[in-house]
Amino acid sequence: MTSTVRKSIATLGATALVASLALATSAAWAQTKPFTLSSPDLASGVFDNQFVLNGFGCQGGNVSPAVQWNNVPAGTKKLALSVYDPDAPTGSGFWHWTVYNIPATATGLARGAGNAAASLPAPAFGGSTDFHDTGATGGNGNYGGPCPPVGDKPHRYIFTVFAYDMDDLQAAGGIPKTGTAGLHGFILNKGLGAHLLGKASFTATYGR
Repeated sequence: MTSTVRKSIATLGATALVASLALATSAAWAQTKPFTLSSPDLASGVFDNQFVLNGFGCQGGNVSPAVQWNNVPAGTKKLALSVYDPDAPTGSGFWHWTVYNIPATATGLARGAGNAAASLPAPAFGGSTDFHDTGATGGNGNYGGPCPPVGDKPHRYIFTVFAYDMDDLQAAGGIPKTGTAGLHGFILNKGLGAHLLGKASFTATYGR
């Protein structure tokens, strides 16, 4: 074998090795990208009036903001979304919006998706919130915007998306669809165990 041939083989081998390493690095990067949640409607971190409740002294549009998620964990079958105010003077916070069994093919929820059950991607459904039977949201399971007491320090509204490898959260957790947001939260955060594949959050604020 001539030195020229040996050099050509070595060059080809080095090229193949570099390509292999590049592919491995790319795959590793794809696997480590974080699961994230955001909202183009809340990019400022503060609720505009169109997303504020229309009721209980507030005069907003009560339209649910758009939300979007990225890098859903591999193996995800369904997702759940919750919006929770830990600063509400109730002793237990306040749940403003919950959606369960969102298909993994969804990449988010459009603006207004929380205002009518038919707007959610099947088989997703809006769960119980603390606006139950008040009429302020047009029906239980719909989005209810922020409306903190006048003079309070701006409240935090924590949006969280959960990814799980079960087809039906309620069947997996042994709970009814009408179960409280707190009960669903327990199942999502603890009861599912290893079936919870990941969760992502962001916080927006509102005060008046």
